[in-house]
Amino acid sequence: MRPIIGITMGDAAGIGPEIIVKALTHAEVYQQCRPLLIGDAKIIEKVKPIVGFTGIVNAIKDPSEAKYEFGSIDVLDLDIIPSDLPFGEVSAVAGDGAFQYLAKAIDLAKEKKIHSICTAPLNKEALHKGGHMYPGHTEILADLTDTEDFSMMLTTPNLKVIHLTTHMGLIEAIESINPERTYKVIKLAHETLTKAGFHNPSIAVCGINPHAGENGLFGNGEEEEKLMPGIERAQKEGINVTGPLPADTLFFRAGRGDFDMVVACYHDQGHAPIKVMGIEAGVNITVGLKGGIIRTSVDHGTAFDIAGKNIADEKSMLAAIHSAIELAPKE
Repeated sequence: MRPIIGITMGDAAGIGPEIIVKALTHAEVYQQCRPLLIGDAKIIEKVKPIVGFTGIVNAIKDPSEAKYEFGSIDVLDLDIIPSDLPFGEVSAVAGDGAFQYLAKAIDLAKEKKIHSICTAPLNKEALHKGGHMYPGHTEILADLTDTEDFSMMLTTPNLKVIHLTTHMGLIEAIESINPERTYKVIKLAHETLTKAGFHNPSIAVCGINPHAGENGLFGNGEEEEKLMPGIERAQKEGINVTGPLPADTLFFRAGRGDFDMVVACYHDQGHAPIKVMGIEAGVNITVGLKGGIIRTSVDHGTAFDIAGKNIADEKSMLAAIHSAIELAPKE
């Protein structure tokens, strides 16, 4: 069975429409899945000559109308964005559109009409101008699925990272970390890897402070207070987890294969190594959504500076689609 992958268009003023169309010119995508674009057909028509796509844009109102044929892009057309929307500018209507595409994809996933969700990037300023006060995709997904225990996971071919905190300031992030959150994210990491076929996956937790505190030399005992109880609880349940370990060497060790997953304490601690390892191959995955909903995404932004210029590379979108295929339910 080729799973149906719901691909949301993201911010229409960014590179999302371009990289989706470029990704769907790869025949192997259609060999592995049935891609359903959720967005605005008129924007995809606008992008066609920019990227040199000569196929058909099949605007539909229900997934049952899709053809899923190579050379034809099926668009579940929400008809939100005006055709003259300029590329590369923050827009309230584009921000609202990005939200509406994702909300529709979540509804379809709940109804089992699609098997997983793959998202093109949105712009947070535009999202807020459109009236949706979320930090990003992950929080929208959690809210609309009534999920409390979730996390962001980033992957490249050689490194997988899951986060205790993401879109908040550093001081707030450290304050929000506690043993319960540490334990739950370790457990999410273990369950995700186990479902993906890893036997007894090896997980390592980053320290919060330089050198993981070095026995109290740095910081105020955050490792002992916020991380160790959660790590020890997971260990007692048989989860193969170690830490906290110094982040400055842990990512190198994980990259060479010592660990299957790294638990990062805050946004930049986890994101920076992933992007150094290869932003073009990076995939963002939301872990722990209720109903088993799978969501993958490109690991880059809307890139307004190059939008509409046929410069954007589709490699991360292809990687995100392939991850959505791999993680889709097999029943």
